[in-house]
Amino acid sequence: MSVDPHRPDLSPPVRIVEADGQRAVLAFSGDLDAPALRVLEELLLDHRLQQPSTWTLEMSDLEHIDLACAYALLRVVTRAPEPAALTVRGARPAVHRTLRHAGLDTVTAYEE
Repeated sequence: MSVDPHRPDLSPPVRIVEADGQRAVLAFSGDLDAPALRVLEELLLDHRLQQPSTWTLEMSDLEHIDLACAYALLRVVTRAPEPAALTVRGARPAVHRTLRHAGLDTVTAYEE
């Protein structure tokens, strides 16, 4: 599901499930593509996501992610002097492939 600014009733493709300063959990669904990039980048600027040292990305409901969105995720988890520990859960093969192309494999542990 893409974000359509003309249809605010559609749920966003990413949401914060938990963020407590130490740990952040984000849940993804539908399609995370070019129209959703702005929504993703704004969410990643949320003050609760500035300090976590451990990130979990729940991607079992994510159908597709484009490369620009994958790069946005890489930037946020590597912005600190010590990159955050990142776990991706439930990524489909196509999503995993895009994350790998963006370079997230260098900082990510994958769980089924």
